[in-house]
Amino acid sequence: MRKKIPTITRPDPAYAATLQQGDREIPGKEDEAQVTATKTGTPATDVDADRHEPELVPGGTVAPHQVTAESSDPHTSLRAPVSARALSPTRKIDIRVNALERQEAALETCGVEPAHVVRAALRRAVKGWQLSPVFAPVAEERRTRNTQWQARTSLAVDAASLGVLLRDHDPLDVLSKWALIRGQVEPRIWGEIDKILEEIAVRAASPHEP
Repeated sequence: MRKKIPTITRPDPAYAATLQQGDREIPGKEDEAQVTATKTGTPATDVDADRHEPELVPGGTVAPHQVTAESSDPHTSLRAPVSARALSPTRKIDIRVNALERQEAALETCGVEPAHVVRAALRRAVKGWQLSPVFAPVAEERRTRNTQWQARTSLAVDAASLGVLLRDHDPLDVLSKWALIRGQVEPRIWGEIDKILEEIAVRAASPHEP
């Protein structure tokens, strides 16, 4: 014969205490919190609060799972600061420079194409040069009439300094921009031509030196 299982006709408090129905309080939960508070010295209300509040992160730190806009872009934090000189606006000016008449003989006998010497002098003269807002008058030196030796290029100058020169010496903006900076550039180029001719002469006098 099968053993007849007795039917439960009344609620079992011990079994009901182990079940959690939605948001209803579970019998015995307050007692458990009270026991925990007694052991740790923390008020029972704080124990319940710790169960529901998220972990707080100290100010100025970022949790491991959080990503800020700055840290998400690797190029933002690794980008080198841009210098103020690179940010300053510039303006291009077409320039044309001739050698001097007093340099003609040395240019013709130096053994190097004179036009190459003038262009090399131009590159040296403008390397690292910055336009000054102080106007320099055009030199009265006699320039060679040989246009084949002329060096022509465009030069980027500081727009702020050029603006000062325009304001003080050409407020109507009728002159060429080359006329405003010519007094600063030409003497530097002529000086570099003299240096190059001297270097060529020294090498020619000592052909065995490396």
